[in-house]
Amino acid sequence: MPGFARGQFMVDYEQRCDLDALRRRRVEKAQEAMRKEGVDAVFAWKVENSRYLSSMRASFLAHQEAVRSGILLTQKGRPHIFVNGGEIARITRDMPWIDGFHALPKLEEQLLTDKLVTQLLRPLLKDLGVAGGKLAIDVMTFTQYKSYSRLLPGFELVDGNLFMHRVRRHKLPEEVYMIREACAIADAVYQTATENVKAGRRECEVAAEAMKTLHHYAGEMAHLVSPFVASGEHMSPPFRFATDKIIRSGDIVFIDIGAQWNGYFGDVARTTICGTPSRRQREIYTAVHESLDMGLQRMRPGFTNKQVADEIWKTGEKYGLKKNWFALSIGHALGTSPNEPPYIGEPDPDSEEIPLEPGLVFAVEPLIWVPDVIGGGGVRLEETVLITEDGHEVLTRSPFDDRLLL
Repeated sequence: MPGFARGQFMVDYEQRCDLDALRRRRVEKAQEAMRKEGVDAVFAWKVENSRYLSSMRASFLAHQEAVRSGILLTQKGRPHIFVNGGEIARITRDMPWIDGFHALPKLEEQLLTDKLVTQLLRPLLKDLGVAGGKLAIDVMTFTQYKSYSRLLPGFELVDGNLFMHRVRRHKLPEEVYMIREACAIADAVYQTATENVKAGRRECEVAAEAMKTLHHYAGEMAHLVSPFVASGEHMSPPFRFATDKIIRSGDIVFIDIGAQWNGYFGDVARTTICGTPSRRQREIYTAVHESLDMGLQRMRPGFTNKQVADEIWKTGEKYGLKKNWFALSIGHALGTSPNEPPYIGEPDPDSEEIPLEPGLVFAVEPLIWVPDVIGGGGVRLEETVLITEDGHEVLTRSPFDDRLLL
């Protein structure tokens, strides 16, 4: 598989990505895991799992996950799609790799959810030779839970969310191809954003121009639903969305937008300066920059996610900023989801520790913020990183701001 982002178009003059192979291999990978773990059927509703198992790109409403579209997969055969009626004509015509398309009733009323089970799901499972066993569901409403548990006798409901996280954890070569391209778009989005960082501009204006670039390159959405542009004192503590605040000379400006393309996310974030930085801003930036660099040195087989975090935290402590870390993880995996386990630096000590293995893809994003710094004292720097056989590859290429380095 080509080792760089070659472009988004279908062309005949170079080898790019076999999408049919990608769809087939993802389903085969899930079915192999089902057989290994004794899961008889997967009923997946989360957007990232639906996309992974079917390549379905459907319209979805904010706050409507688990009621708009789902995928049914058994240990053999191809997936079945359950979706609201407005999508049926299009996807039936355009998705020949799917076995069946089923229109959903509105799933926020108990009688209609019961109808889904009795008139659609239960007969289909019987037709597919699954009369009982383990049914893995990744997310559901309480209404759905009542219907499934009452109307599917012989089935044991099991955790489909954790199951699908394990299936998606190691990326196929075709998936890495998609992530590379998403990272190239994310870098272009950041470039546009930083070119618009000027005194007198508002955070929301910077975000607007960046989003134009994302859609210019056919990006599906940003890494965050609300593009993250925070300037000056909005970075200490961080405002995690763009506002109407006017950027001023001396302001730290943080940009975290990223991009999704062909179902996969690329994530990059940078902190830049409007005008001339203060000594304190440069100290904070240098600490985060060195923390990221030290963490990347451990992003390779032979280390764990916890050991990477320990190295990052130790570097921050060297600069006297031990108590100034942002109270979140400092890294996360990504793929068809913009943020998924395993995590790096999850504050809860009971979080899973895993060995770093080839095919894992992480966004590493240390953030330190210091209060009461004029122009803002918060800095985050983020790279998307692929673990390889002999080390790692940084997939994002946005430049750092040398003006902020000591």
